[in-house]
Amino acid sequence: MHYSQQQRFNFIYVQQLINLRLQGKRPATIDAYSRSIRCISTYFDHSPDGLTVSG
Repeated sequence: MHYSQQQRFNFIYVQQLINLRLQGKRPATIDAYSRSIRCISTYFDHSPDGLTVSG
């Protein structure tokens, strides 16, 4: 990921963690969701908010 994309990902990732905690999700759920987001970002080498569906 480019530096700007990494910065965007970091911001979104932290916001997601905050939102999950505020929703009262259990630590195991937060861990699983967070791991999924990191894996998707690594696989596509792009921040998840910039991914689109192609047909």
